[in-house]
Amino acid sequence: MIMEEIRNELFTMQDEKYRDFQAKLIPTVEPEDIIGVRTPELRKYAGRLLKRDDVQEFLDDLPHKFFEENQLHAFILSGMKDYGKCVAEVSRFLPYVNNWATCDQLSPKIFRKNKKDLLTHIEEWIRAEETYMIRFGIGMLMAHFLDEDFDSRYPEMVAAVNTEEYYVKMMIAWYFATALAKQYDAILPYIENQRLDEWTHNKTIQKAVESFRITPEQKGYLKQYRKKRGK
Repeated sequence: MIMEEIRNELFTMQDEKYRDFQAKLIPTVEPEDIIGVRTPELRKYAGRLLKRDDVQEFLDDLPHKFFEENQLHAFILSGMKDYGKCVAEVSRFLPYVNNWATCDQLSPKIFRKNKKDLLTHIEEWIRAEETYMIRFGIGMLMAHFLDEDFDSRYPEMVAAVNTEEYYVKMMIAWYFATALAKQYDAILPYIENQRLDEWTHNKTIQKAVESFRITPEQKGYLKQYRKKRGK
């Protein structure tokens, strides 16, 4: 069976020191569920699996046990060329995503050519309850709708997310910091009017100030809006 073949192949690529390093970066995954395979090797292997007629057996075998199996799944979906199948498989996979790395590395290239339909799915993902489904939705909004397709209602969608989940709040901050770099005038009122909770507000400013795409003048202005705890 392809699942057994894939697992055996992953263990042949194991790097135990890298496994220990990864375990510290991905606290939502149990250390024993990390094999320790470097990302470039996983990407290459996913490319080979994508060409196989039996790859669907692996995609259907959810939930996966190992972090690297989830990574392979994400890379396989990212390489799909049939948009309809890809977006359906993404929606099916997202409830099983259990860490920020798999979530953020799931980035199908075909989405760029189907933005109108993609937006309807993004709206569904952002309204979901699952942490990484929400994070993924915001990430796709950041990746595909901050340039020529930007609309003022999109940051409103992100600002409306009410959560205490760290990995969602971090993505919200990442979104607004990136949006400041690309749509400064449209996004600045979210900072000036303190539309975000204190932690996300300050994290957004921190990320923006660290960005090379924000001018020194803009950074100086944004720093004035840092909130002090309790105020």
